[in-house]
Amino acid sequence: MNDGPSSNHEDTHETTPSHWWKRLTLRLVGGPRTQEDLKDLLEGAREDGLMDADAADMIDGVLETRELQARDIMVPRAQMVCIESDWGPEQVLAAVVESGHSRYPVIGDNKDEVVGVLLAKDLLKFTTATATFDLARVMRPTSFVPESKRVNVLLKDFKRKHQHMAIVVDEYGGVAGLVTIEDILETIVGEIDDEHDEAEGAWIIKQDERRYVVNALTPIEEFNEHFNAEFSDEEFDTVGGLVVHHFGHLPRRGESVKIGRFQFSVQRADSRRVQQLQVLLSQD
Repeated sequence: MNDGPSSNHEDTHETTPSHWWKRLTLRLVGGPRTQEDLKDLLEGAREDGLMDADAADMIDGVLETRELQARDIMVPRAQMVCIESDWGPEQVLAAVVESGHSRYPVIGDNKDEVVGVLLAKDLLKFTTATATFDLARVMRPTSFVPESKRVNVLLKDFKRKHQHMAIVVDEYGGVAGLVTIEDILETIVGEIDDEHDEAEGAWIIKQDERRYVVNALTPIEEFNEHFNAEFSDEEFDTVGGLVVHHFGHLPRRGESVKIGRFQFSVQRADSRRVQQLQVLLSQD
């Protein structure tokens, strides 16, 4: 008989703003024992207004770097923009201007033979008439990391070695992709746009005759009109919602799914949502 009133009283008490402090006191008697304990405390702080949502998300992102591996955040091999070691200045400059990146793997016969890294800023020395183009002279050393390397350890290595990019290799020594310090920071703070990113507000950007970059927030109606498609917008408003539904889970960067005549590959995603997709049109 006494259990009923006591339980009701405890439930009521747990809904008051002081419940987080009680939870904190209990947990900190011995300190949080697991990462989940710590996340619970952070969630309580957010709910009670002791920490804003952005700060809580950043701390959660820092904790997540301990669980993620390089393969989880890397740019997949197929999406790497590379410079070939035998290219002349016109070819190199065209690739740099088109992609807008600041660093590029330099390859030999194929993408498994990465011989160095080119920084776009190092091309400036060849703008004078007296400078002779020599790609080998300006290449930087390449850093290789295994797919299984934890992201938090990789960030420490980047800081210690003053590097911004590494080539990710699989268990057989083949190139699986590349990872940059920006990829890691986006895991913590969310997507970072700079002056070289595609035009802000553009839903769909054409890369070539079959490939397009599509903002995951693109309305399905807009997508249908652009590609003459017939996806229903009754259940989902955006392309991202449609794609996540077909995956059956929140996909990570590099995952792909085919829907009709479209191959959707995740280019950017965090722990909360898909942000950017590459769309490959079927040749059928």
